[in-house]
Parts: sequence; C-alpha cells; structure tokens
Amino acid sequence: VQLQASGGGLVQAGGSLRLSCLASGNIFSISDMGWYRQAPGKQREKVALIGSGGLTDYADSMKGRFTISRDNDKKTVDLQMNSLKPEDTAVYFCKIQARRTMFASSRQYWGQGTLVTVSS
Repeated sequence: VQLQASGGGLVQAGGSLRLSCLASGNIFSISDMGWYRQAPGKQREKVALIGSGGLTDYADSMKGRFTISRDNDKKTVDLQMNSLKPEDTAVYFCKIQARRTMFASSRQYWGQGTLVTVSS
C-alpha cells in the first residue's frame, strides 16, 4: 500500500491550499482516512479524520477553516485549507486505516508528507 500526498507549497497568510492523498496498491477496504501535521520541533498532531461513512472529526484549531473529504472509488482523501495562518506551517501527512485482503488485519499506512509553508 502506498500513499502519495500532493498539494503543499508556499502561501500567504489568509490564503488557501488543497492537499490530496491517493492510496494505491493492494487495498481491500479503507476505514478511516485522515491528515496529521508536524511542525518543526513539535509532535505530530491530528488535523482531521473522516470515516468510511463520511463522519468527520477536526482538531479544534482547524474547525471552520479546514474541510476534509474523501472519494471511496478513487481512494483519495483531500484537505481544503482556508484562512491559513503562519502557525499552520508544517509537514502534512495523510494516513489511512486499511485491510489489504478480506482476511488481513486492519492497519495504519502513512504517506510521505507534504510541506505547507504559510508566510505572514
């Protein structure tokens, strides 16, 4: 299973970016999909999660600014980020909880990360 994240870059404060993550490989099913981020010198933190039925969960500081969505057929999870702030600067990682086969255990898979830099 591979996760390919894209969409990061440099943006001014108040701007927007859209991150996308594509899952590929032997995937039987995906339950949760999500985004995390890690700023320099800080621990990785949850940004947003979305379940297979579309139920979402956001970190408090992202509510109202970020929107997570998924396409189950395409095996993608997107993160629309609006009203970006300098403190949103971080490497953003996508993660899925997936089974490779019907009989396999569900496990986590992480993407390689994409850098988002918000200038003031």
